[in-house]
Amino acid sequence: MKMPLAIRRWPFAVLFFFASIGLADQRVDIVITGGTVVTMAGPNIDNGGVAIDKGKIVAVGDVSAYRGKETIAAHGNAIVPGFINTHTHAAMVLFRGIADDRDLMDWLTHFIFPAEAKNVSPDFVKWGTRLAAAEMIQSGTTTFTDMYYFESEVADEAKRAGLRAVVGETLIDFPAPDNKTWDAAFDYIRAFVKKWQGDPMITPALAPHSPYLVSREHLQQTRKLADELHAPILIHVSETKNELQQVAEKQNGMLPGIYLDSIGFLGHDVVAAHGVWLTADEIRIFAQKGVGVAHCPESNMMLASGMAPVVDMRRGGVNVGLGTDGPAGSNNNLDMVEEMASAARLQKIAKMDPKALSGRDVLEMATIGGARVLGMQDKIGTLEPGKRADVVIVNLQQAKTQPVYSVESAIVYAASGSSVTTTICDGKILMRDRKVLTVDVPAALAKAKQYRDQVLKSLR
Repeated sequence: MKMPLAIRRWPFAVLFFFASIGLADQRVDIVITGGTVVTMAGPNIDNGGVAIDKGKIVAVGDVSAYRGKETIAAHGNAIVPGFINTHTHAAMVLFRGIADDRDLMDWLTHFIFPAEAKNVSPDFVKWGTRLAAAEMIQSGTTTFTDMYYFESEVADEAKRAGLRAVVGETLIDFPAPDNKTWDAAFDYIRAFVKKWQGDPMITPALAPHSPYLVSREHLQQTRKLADELHAPILIHVSETKNELQQVAEKQNGMLPGIYLDSIGFLGHDVVAAHGVWLTADEIRIFAQKGVGVAHCPESNMMLASGMAPVVDMRRGGVNVGLGTDGPAGSNNNLDMVEEMASAARLQKIAKMDPKALSGRDVLEMATIGGARVLGMQDKIGTLEPGKRADVVIVNLQQAKTQPVYSVESAIVYAASGSSVTTTICDGKILMRDRKVLTVDVPAALAKAKQYRDQVLKSLR
């Protein structure tokens, strides 16, 4: 750092004195030192660090010239970008375990939709999101993409917890917990988007449920409104064979991706969850239109939906991120580290090739890949100067991760969400040494138990 001319004229002894007490060091908010920095923008940096100031990364690698108001030693551990969950229904943590071991339509129609109709309220969503925020912070997620009801409550809780979020208000062709008619939902979502648009941490989105639960006319209205408001769209696409059958019966035999393209719905602002049964033609269309895909391997396994053609999508130029899906029978947790391991292993089976998807590949999908899906690659997803400071430290000094020959292997195949020791989002420390600082975890746990009793009573 070049010293001002006046200071350079001071006697050497004076300069040495000030340097010795640290005045010559650059003061920043946080300095992380001594870890293996997995930048996801280039080679890993051994015994490196990250300097953070005013919410941004200011240096990566050698941070010896920086002094932080807070210093975090990461010796022997991994410093990685915060994980990006590209598809979930966060408040559904309050339905966790309500109906396991069922296929999607049975799970939805006989359990989830009835339970939601009787229980989901603004307060339910608030407390569910609060519990989910704690879980995500504890497992290193700094950005999540949500699709549910009363999404303004989700946005409020995300901000309260210090998380970055894309929040999609659900649109569906039957009465929902927050809006009983399509017109009411449309009015709500317009006001919702305008309320949150421009917030530095919250991106409001439109979330038509799927091409089989939202009509052609309503999908086209959604597309028009998204264009008008410059808001992204979240939607489930090609998740199950049953969906393919339903869409084909209503749309002259067309596949979901082909159908959505035919009505002018697809674009670079669309995040399609699942894509399990996408064909080569649909993959080509998604790549051409810039549609991102949120791959949810554990949900796809849990509901026996199938194995998404992730390798083919990536080779075909489609941006693919990772998502946990909802934590209520389609996954049951929000652990992105576990999701990475499942994604890699599932593709090895799908392709019968152990090299199909590597540990590095899925770590990329959970970080910069997810950022590309959300159109946020200029802000987050890698550790580089100028980007927002979303940073996670993963403990590699555990029995289950030692010895370490490959940091990526240790994170993906040996660690778990509970290996995360520190979570930082936008330069704010959300968890340090496994202590969550921005959510009252005991209160959220107590409220979850109260809601469990309420839900059970409502379903009798």
